[in-house]
Amino acid sequence: MDDATLRAHLRRFGLSEKEVDTYLTLLEHGAATASTIADVAGVSKRYVYSVSETLEDRGFVTVADHAVPTTIRALPPDEVIDELVRDAEAMRPALTARHTRIEPSDEQFEVIKSRVTVLKRIRSFISEADNELAVSVPVDLLEELDEELRAARDRGVLVVLLVSGTTELDCETTAIASVTRVWSEQMPTMLTADHQVGVVAPIGMLSSAHSDTQAIVFAQKHLGPVVVASFFGNYWPVAHEVSVADPAELPVSYENFRHGVFQATLWSRADVDLSVDILGRTAADGEPLELTARITAVTQGLIEPTNNSFPVEHSLTVEAAGETYTVGGYGAFLETIEADRVRLSADS
Repeated sequence: MDDATLRAHLRRFGLSEKEVDTYLTLLEHGAATASTIADVAGVSKRYVYSVSETLEDRGFVTVADHAVPTTIRALPPDEVIDELVRDAEAMRPALTARHTRIEPSDEQFEVIKSRVTVLKRIRSFISEADNELAVSVPVDLLEELDEELRAARDRGVLVVLLVSGTTELDCETTAIASVTRVWSEQMPTMLTADHQVGVVAPIGMLSSAHSDTQAIVFAQKHLGPVVVASFFGNYWPVAHEVSVADPAELPVSYENFRHGVFQATLWSRADVDLSVDILGRTAADGEPLELTARITAVTQGLIEPTNNSFPVEHSLTVEAAGETYTVGGYGAFLETIEADRVRLSADS
């Protein structure tokens, strides 16, 4: 198992990135003083004492605070794993009882105060996304979501990322999303996945383990588009673009229309003529429609320079058999065609 996978597994047990650093440092030393761990892990001695107490409570280490200086010892991994397995098995009856007693609901709304729980929800939503992620996070939280965001982008999800509280990111960090912007001001943490589920957390909640604020976690198909509209309308336009991914290899198909517009923009700016196969319906009367056309214009607000007239406007202008049509995604009302799926190809 490589180092990144090991770290990801440890984080699944609720350890933060710094707690993982501290624990792995202890494993390599067997036993060490707080000063030694602080130097190697790049944290303060005070932080080491705090983390060591947490790791001791969870059964990962023992702390000899009667010794001078205080010595922290990593427990044998077999003992740690056995204890984790016992804890998991002990939870099984209660979890099973709750699962069989409560019917799952497609429409859920939660108010959550725990930072750990909110982060778990965010990671879960990112990992399960199929089509699109719209995410805004403070810069100090970005590292904790790095792995999940990269995996989402690599499996073909449109990842639209806004990082607040900074004016720049390093090149390696910007590679985690399809398009990334930064904003120097602090803003709420927001996430929507596939327009269906999401999280809204107030400023500061995820930066502190002791915040008295609460986050909203939702799974409501009518609320998702509202949060997306707020993201693109209130925050995205004021942020500064720092990276855009390379276009996907053609031909490529998308059920998420905004992703199709994103790719059409990238290829159009590369001076590639595009054709599109559209499966959808007429916006006026809902009549089923299949159309192959040539893309003549793209209207979008994802990539600079933008040219849409309002924040959520993303559309294609196409031409077929001498007729011009405008194409929008789900719920299109200004366009003539509402698309369920688009397939982009180089126009030969």
